[in-house]
Amino acid sequence: MRYYITTTLPYVNAKPHIGFALEIIQADALARFHRLLGDEVIFNTGTDEHGIKILQKATAEGKDVQIYVDEYAKKFDALKQALNLSYTNFIRTTNKDHVKATQEFWKLCDKNGDIYKKNYQAKYCVGCELEKTDSELVNGKCPVHPNMDLDLIDEENYFFKFSNYTDKLLKFYDENPNFVVPSHRLNEIKAFVKRGLQDFSISRLKTKMPWGVEVPNDSEHVMYVWFDALVNYISTLGWPEDKKNFKFFWPGVQVAGKDNLRQQTAMWQAMLMSAGIENSKQVFIHGFVTANGQKMSKSLGNVVDPLEIQAKYGTDALRYFLLGGMNAYEDGDFTIERFEEFYTAHLVNGVGNLTSRILTMLEKYTDGKVPLAKSKKLKVKSVDFWTGYQKSLEEYNFFDAINFINANVGELDLLISNEKPWEKAKNGEDISELLYELAEGLRHLGLALLPIIPHSAEKILNSLGIKNIEKLDLEKEKKWGRLESGTKITKPESLFPRLIK
Repeated sequence: MRYYITTTLPYVNAKPHIGFALEIIQADALARFHRLLGDEVIFNTGTDEHGIKILQKATAEGKDVQIYVDEYAKKFDALKQALNLSYTNFIRTTNKDHVKATQEFWKLCDKNGDIYKKNYQAKYCVGCELEKTDSELVNGKCPVHPNMDLDLIDEENYFFKFSNYTDKLLKFYDENPNFVVPSHRLNEIKAFVKRGLQDFSISRLKTKMPWGVEVPNDSEHVMYVWFDALVNYISTLGWPEDKKNFKFFWPGVQVAGKDNLRQQTAMWQAMLMSAGIENSKQVFIHGFVTANGQKMSKSLGNVVDPLEIQAKYGTDALRYFLLGGMNAYEDGDFTIERFEEFYTAHLVNGVGNLTSRILTMLEKYTDGKVPLAKSKKLKVKSVDFWTGYQKSLEEYNFFDAINFINANVGELDLLISNEKPWEKAKNGEDISELLYELAEGLRHLGLALLPIIPHSAEKILNSLGIKNIEKLDLEKEKKWGRLESGTKITKPESLFPRLIK
């Protein structure tokens, strides 16, 4: 099986923020999960490097725009190590191959009769890189970027015939009811399309906006940044040159924030239809990360830098909170207090403490080896755990997937408390069956954590003598008793150190 997943491409007009960290960690967990199942995975991310706000930022810093985007692309690529990401492709929209692909895509839409030129008058938000109607404005400002003045555009541009795709998109949504996850986002985009689609501008005059991909056969225009950037989802696969690779992996899954709903699930899909290319397989839409219930913004001083959190608390602590500490489908609140409470409850006192308890008992009572278990009549319900865990990840419900993990930790802790193996050992009772079940439970926990907090999960599995997990057979995992008796165990240092107040 092949699996292709991509994030959106962040603009390089600012350093990485925690909202993008959420998105790329979500995509990474899915990529790792599918590799664990044995799928061949392409995981794409990168940087969006064209557009007026990139040009304005480079100019404001007194830098050549290419040098500016090169510097910021390195900052985003550095997330790979900081957040322990496993992406295979890092595409930049200034790459020559991407530029060629974008121009070829334009030609296909033009050949289909969906591109035309007309005079363009609009109110344009540089922050969103989108035009705004009066009904979308609040006190004459874009509600997403209220501190920015709107640009008034009056020029001749090329347009894409978005209006041609109202019925086609609605038909596509009806035939693919799971195309957008969660379902209320699908209802939202269907309502938007039903109101009637307006053709949108896909070019700018080069004299006013020189930083962009040149329009084929018209050197006076460059492409509108959205038209250019969206093509990355197929250009990264080698389209149109590498037909074999493209055919193998397209269509794929896209992960995007709710502010990208219109672009990813309607504009891009109509563009694909126009070019005669199969639509995306599925689009998962996540919410924003807020701070104390407020949208993060530089003016409010509440922006959270994910690299600062990672440096202080560790990569796995950040990954676990972003995936399990907030609703996967809605906005989630980030405060240091919530983060530290979650870390202590579920990693320090949860996964970390349970791992230490089980390995300590194995060291003490079975000479540091996995005991022999004869009956393997185990009490913990692995079928329910793996079924729920898999279903949650397939539905992009990371919050529920981690709830299954936390519940499994609680179940194993409860088993220890109820059975009191230390008392049974003191009374001369055979506790090998019980300790085998606890060791096997820890193995399952380590496997389930591999896509979520891979570094700590590998430590747990290594402690049980398990290395180089290449493929996870979920059907076999639903049957307990796969841990080999006699395996030497090693107790790692504390997985998650307690916070010092």
